[in-house]
Parts: sequence; structure tokens; C-alpha cells
Amino acid sequence: MDQAVAHAAKVLRTVVGLDWSVKAGGLDWSCLETAEHIACDFVSYAGQLTGRAPDAWVPFEITFDEGSGPDDAIRVIESTGGLLSAVVRTTPPGVRAFHPYPYRSADAVGFAAMGVAEVLLHTYDIAQALGADATPPAELCEAVLARIFPQVPPARTPADQWATLLWATGRGTLPGRPKRDRWRWHNALEIPAGRIVLREVSPAAAADLAAGGTGGLTWIDGGPFDGTRTAAEMVTKAYASGVHRPEWGMFALVRTEDEVAVGGMGFHGPPDEEGVAEVGYDLVPAARGRGYASEALRSLSDRALAHPELTTLLAVIEPENVASQAVVTRAGYTRTSDRENLHAYQRHA
Repeated sequence: MDQAVAHAAKVLRTVVGLDWSVKAGGLDWSCLETAEHIACDFVSYAGQLTGRAPDAWVPFEITFDEGSGPDDAIRVIESTGGLLSAVVRTTPPGVRAFHPYPYRSADAVGFAAMGVAEVLLHTYDIAQALGADATPPAELCEAVLARIFPQVPPARTPADQWATLLWATGRGTLPGRPKRDRWRWHNALEIPAGRIVLREVSPAAAADLAAGGTGGLTWIDGGPFDGTRTAAEMVTKAYASGVHRPEWGMFALVRTEDEVAVGGMGFHGPPDEEGVAEVGYDLVPAARGRGYASEALRSLSDRALAHPELTTLLAVIEPENVASQAVVTRAGYTRTSDRENLHAYQRHA
């Protein structure tokens, strides 16, 4: 957030002496109204998080004082950007607040990524109308794309990051991809499961896990375990190949009582042409034997099997892994024909 706001202020001050009453590029708002919109988004996002708004927007907005000009607008963007940055830093882990896209809630990281997107893109809209270059640092674009645009094939090189973000938001073109007339970002899905909550792992967090990091989570002693890191590598490779599908990747299993991650669970990919998807899961040894995996698998399976694409969930388990076989059985799966000397279990829609 801090870096994005500093970039925006620097760009906008190069055109502070021009006429901000003209329409911003591609928008019905003037440049001054577009700047007001940026500030309003920042304050709105901060208010959602501090108020813990559960099911609707907190009903307020801000407006510039009458007679405010471009220099005033830039200072308001800096001030309100600082507010959102401070709120993101101090919001406790696990807190979510209302946002409509796509699951009616977002966490602090999601609101930060949306704030960065808003200021980068609308600074571009203003700069486009006033003849300035608004190209931001590539790492900002990469972070936004990997957090809230996981459905968009990633840029191939750092030089392509900005063009990819512009294309993803209907503002530009890319070779071999149709122009986007409609678009929405994707905030990570959260699925409640009793003592556990399943949190969708973004490609950005998966890349960190695959590289030996924490994925932004606090882990129980001994975690994350090998299977979780392997699943994160699968998500990272699928994203890099442009075939990652939100909801059909990996979820972290987080205890609701203390916000400690105890394992990972998810799919090996979206449903195939026959409507079958394979599930996998992994618990840190210190968290095993408490029923966490069964609770989480039951909730994940219930939600997945309500999807029209899916007819069958498949779990494939080593014959000697009796504990894992008990997990799927408790989650409603039944034994079916073995697959290459592995025990197979299915649950149908």
C-alpha cells in the first residue's frame, strides 16, 4: 500500500497544473472525481476492516471539500492511503469483512491488494487523460495479480506485469487474448468447518510455501508438513502454466480458537471431463488424532459437490495408511476399486 500510494502521488504531481475537470481515460468521472474515488475506496476498505462489517458496506463515504484542486486531491490520497495501510497492519489474523466479490468477504491482505489495484489503475486513468506515464513497479503488479487475479494467466516477464494487469481489468490488450469487457477480482474463499476453517491459498502464498516459507500463516510446531509444501508446488506450477482455477486448488487448515495452521487440504485440479476431482490432505503430526481432517474434509466435500461441474470426489490412499482411510470414511466416502495398488474412495454428488 505504501509503495503504491507513493507511486501514485509521484505520477499525479507531474500533472498537478493541468485541467483535472476532463474525463479520466475510459471513465465517466473527471480526473478530480476519479481521485476522490481512490480516497473513498481507501477509507471504505479501512472502515470495513475496523468495523468488521459482516454482510454489507458500512454506509458512509468521503468527499473533497468544495473548491479542492489537484494538489488537495493528491494529499487526500496520501492521507487515506496511510489510514488503510495502518488498518491492514493492525488487523488481527482471521478477521474478514464484507466485500461482494466473489464470496461476500475479504481478509486484510485482500483489502490491501484491492487498495493497491484501485490506486494503480485509477492513477493510470487520470494519467492517460493528462498525458503522463503511470507505469508502476513490476513487483506491485505481480503481487496484485497473484493475490486477487489467480484466474488470470500470469505475465511471462517482469516487463509484462503492468500490461497483464491492464488487460485483466479491461484497460489493455495482450497478444493471443481477447479484450475483456467484464472482469472481477477474486478474494480468497473461506469455508467454515467446526473447529477448523479452510482458507484458500492464493498463488502468491503458495509460492512462498513452496519456497520454504509460511505462506503468511502461523503454523503449529513441525509445520507445514511435506505434503502441504508439495501441494503448494502444484498450485504454483498450475498458476505459472495458466491453468490454475480458483476454488480447485489448495486450502490451509486453520484452527479457529487460535489462528494456528495445522495442515493443508485441497484438489489436484478442477473436475475432469467426467466430473471427477481428486482430493488430498496433510496434517502436521502434532495436530493428528483430533478429528480435524475429517471435519475439514466433510465441509470441503459438501461445498464442492454442490458445484454443477462436479459429480464425484476421489481419494487415493496407501493401503498401510489406516488413519487416512478412517478420515475419508468419517467424511462420507466409500471404498471403490483399487487404483494401481492404492485404495480408492469416492463420494458422489
